[in-house]
Amino acid sequence: MPMKDDRTVFCQLMDWLPKRQFDTCVYRYRGNHWVKRFSCWEQFLTMAFAQLTYRESLRDIETCLRALQPKLYHAGFRTKASRSTIADANEKRDWQIYRDFALILISKARRLYAETDLGIQIEGAAYALDSTTIDLCLTLFPWAQFRKPMLNPPGANRARHREWG
Repeated sequence: MPMKDDRTVFCQLMDWLPKRQFDTCVYRYRGNHWVKRFSCWEQFLTMAFAQLTYRESLRDIETCLRALQPKLYHAGFRTKASRSTIADANEKRDWQIYRDFALILISKARRLYAETDLGIQIEGAAYALDSTTIDLCLTLFPWAQFRKPMLNPPGANRARHREWG
């Protein structure tokens, strides 16, 4: 009789990731230097969980993780991450850790699917761009000025005047 696997799908998915190569990236950029609780791996797990479950804010991430607290240890989470802890890690950790790890995963995916017919033929490189609008704090990113919603779009007053007149 096969052994029952009670682990979450998220935990099983994370098992496929090359943790040793992730640790190499962390070591290269000293990502866990002076870190006492929230390691780079836990930050990665938190952000991967947020991405896979469509979380929209730090509060949303924190609330969802708190609701799943009993299962988190078995998924690799060792500490309770508050909004401020996640925000500090996202702000202070070297982004190159995650870039290097992403490049490792992309390389692995290319090797796995090199001989697979994906149904389309693309010459050269193909890029997928996400056009999601991200709200940025304008005091930190003054170059990110975004158009403000129009309170009175052109033609709105004309339409009202026609109704009355």
